Amino acid sequence: MTVKKKRLAANHIRKIEGSLFIAPWILGFFAFMAFPLGYSLYMSFHQVRILGTGIEIVPVGLKHYKYILLENGAILYNQLFPFLRQALIMIPIILVFSLLIAIMLNQKFPGRSVFRSIFFLPVIFTTGQVVREFMTQGEGDIGFLERYNIASLVQQNLSGAWAGPIVSVMGSFVLILWYSGVQILIFLAGRQTIGSSVYEAARIDGASPWEVFWKITLPGMTPFILLNLIYTTVDLFTFPTNPILTQISTSNYGQSSALAWIYFVIILVFLGIILGIFNKVNKAAGMAR
Repeated sequence: MTVKKKRLAANHIRKIEGSLFIAPWILGFFAFMAFPLGYSLYMSFHQVRILGTGIEIVPVGLKHYKYILLENGAILYNQLFPFLRQALIMIPIILVFSLLIAIMLNQKFPGRSVFRSIFFLPVIFTTGQVVREFMTQGEGDIGFLERYNIASLVQQNLSGAWAGPIVSVMGSFVLILWYSGVQILIFLAGRQTIGSSVYEAARIDGASPWEVFWKITLPGMTPFILLNLIYTTVDLFTFPTNPILTQISTSNYGQSSALAWIYFVIILVFLGIILGIFNKVNKAAGMAR
C-alpha cells in the first residue's frame, strides 16, 4: 500500500471515529429537540384538543398567528415591549459587573477559590421557582433605593415607557447580579488566555493600570464579551420573570405553540440587533486604536 493510500485510509478511519462519537448527540437532538420543535410548529397551524379518546387536531391555518399579532395584540405587545426595554438595561449591567468581578477574581489573594465558588453557587442551587419566590417576597431590591425614594424620582423624571423597566430592574438588582455566575466564569477563563508577558511588557513601558485595561485586557476579552452577550441575551429571554412565558399554557396548545414561535423569531431579531450594534462598536474601537 502506497503512502497516499495509507493517508486516505487513516483519514477515512478518523471520519468514521468522529461520526461514531457525534452519533449519540445527533440522535438525541433529532429525538428530543428537532421532533418536538417541528411538532410544535405543526400544532401552531392547528386547533388541538385533548379528548378522552385521543388528540383531536383540526387545521386552522394562520388563525392563531393572526389572533396574536392582529386581533389580540395585548397578549404580546403590552408586556413584550417593556420587557425588551428592561433587557436593554440589564444586559450591560450584567456584562460590566461580570467583567469587573472576573478581573478581581483573577488576582492572587488568600481565599480566591472560596470567592469564586461563592459567585458561582447561586447558578447551581437556584431554580426558576426559587428566584420567582425571592422576587415575590421583595428580596431582590437594594435597601437604600427605598430609603431615599429613588424609584419615585425615576418615575417623576423619566417617561413611563422607560421608568417602569428601570424601576423593575432596581427591584430585582441583587438577583440580576446573583445570576451572573456563568458570565463571570467565562470572563475569568478569557482573562487567563492573555499571557502575563504582555502585562509585564506594558509595566516595563510605564503603562498605567487604566491604560493596561483599555489597551490589553479589554481588546483581549472581546471574543468572550461577544460570547457572554449572546448567552446573557438568551438567558434573559428565559428568565423566570419573563411575561411572555407566563402566557404559554397547556389549555390551548395551538395558540401557545404559535406564541412560542413568534417569541422565538423576536428573540432572533433582538439578538441580531444586539450583535449588529456590538460589531459596529467593536469596529469603531478598532479604528480608534
